[in-house]
Amino acid sequence: MEALISQFTFLSDQSLNDKNFDPSTIEDLMKLFELESYKAWAAMELEQEEEVAEAEDSMQEAEDCLDAAMESAMEEFRRFEEEMERESNEELQGLLSIGESARRLGRSMERAANFASNKYIETALNSATASMRSAMKTISSKSKKVHPS
Repeated sequence: MEALISQFTFLSDQSLNDKNFDPSTIEDLMKLFELESYKAWAAMELEQEEEVAEAEDSMQEAEDCLDAAMESAMEEFRRFEEEMERESNEELQGLLSIGESARRLGRSMERAANFASNKYIETALNSATASMRSAMKTISSKSKKVHPS
């Protein structure tokens, strides 16, 4: 392009100084300018397409990287969720076992309390019966005796 501009300057100077100058030479030079402009435009367009392709490749790499990171995070989340599920099930089973043990202990204590209560009532009843018999014996033995007065 620099050479064309320098040629154009030379032809411009020549046209001013030379009366026999043929203007078609400038037209030929202008056609060369046009060709050079199209070449530059095509080169820039090609460069732009290459940059777009590079940008698309970079975007694809970034998307692939993001997909891999998301997949890794989801896998880690699944493992975490499974671990939490397992731990919560173990804890639930432990609590159920403790609850069952407490229920059995409660029933056992209830039976023991019922047995002790029944024994206490039986003993109290036997004691009351013995007291009544003793009182009856005392009363009946006093009624057979004649009081001297």
